[in-house]
Amino acid sequence: MKNVLTSLLLLVALLLFGTAGYMLLEGSSFTDGLFMTVITIASVGYNESVPLDTTGRYFTMGLILLGMGFMFYIVSRITEAIVEGGLRKTFGRYKMQKKMAGLKDHFIVCGFGRIGNVICRILKEHNHPFVIIENNPTVAQPIRDLDYLVIEGEAADDEILLGAGVKRAKGLIATASSDADNVYIALSARGLNPDLYIMARSSEQEGAETKLLRAGADKVISPYFIGATRMAQLILRPTVMDFLDLTIGAGGLGLRLEELYLAATSAFVGKSLLDSQIRKQFDLIVVAIKRAAGEMLFNPNPRTSLEAGDTLVVLGDHANIKALEGEL
Repeated sequence: MKNVLTSLLLLVALLLFGTAGYMLLEGSSFTDGLFMTVITIASVGYNESVPLDTTGRYFTMGLILLGMGFMFYIVSRITEAIVEGGLRKTFGRYKMQKKMAGLKDHFIVCGFGRIGNVICRILKEHNHPFVIIENNPTVAQPIRDLDYLVIEGEAADDEILLGAGVKRAKGLIATASSDADNVYIALSARGLNPDLYIMARSSEQEGAETKLLRAGADKVISPYFIGATRMAQLILRPTVMDFLDLTIGAGGLGLRLEELYLAATSAFVGKSLLDSQIRKQFDLIVVAIKRAAGEMLFNPNPRTSLEAGDTLVVLGDHANIKALEGEL
């Protein structure tokens, strides 16, 4: 838009310059001077409406050269805009497709509203790869400005999900505002990847959670219920909630509450908590253990045996957690 406005201003300035020149040098009227300027710049070859003397002819030749330079400038700017815009768009699309082709164990976020925005920000902070599916073109560009991977289209469309790498993804988060949209998304994603972990947003309408679970969602979350519960807990148990905020958000205490997966090849498999020396060597507290079958052990005793596939919920310093993660 700026280039177009600049070009128009230059054209007006050139027309006024030529018109003023014919009026001063040849004594023409404004209309005749403007006519001479236009046919000279355009090089259409009409008869001269103003008889030219030697000075006028030199002026006309100079005006022709200026007009040619102006036309070359306009053509170059238009070509530059078309070529650069097309190349940038093509290169951007190729770059995005290349990144998506390399994605594995990533998350697919369906919808970039207020909830989707926060989810993506947290995923980025924790260096988890993700791709966004957004059906609103006006929202897609701001997403790209944030350097997020985005696909425009309906998240319930099989081709769109396949393009987002649903078969290689670790999980999908359906954050559409409509329960019906989230049901269709869950159905499509579950059909394409039976092992995909699917989390869906619920509006808390009657029967919505049941339908979403039936459609294939592993977990159904209601932002309204969670928000109300959190507000109530802040009133009833403010110290507990402050502690959780500090541990989950890595606040001023420097503590983190994190989950770590115990691989079958780990040296900790078969050992008890006491023998593993997690508390002594890494200065970490094992708050809970989730078995591979889904059983949750809270505050496990020192004699609890560690098994392959366990997920350890540990509390402690972030650096110590990373050190233990390297051993698991």
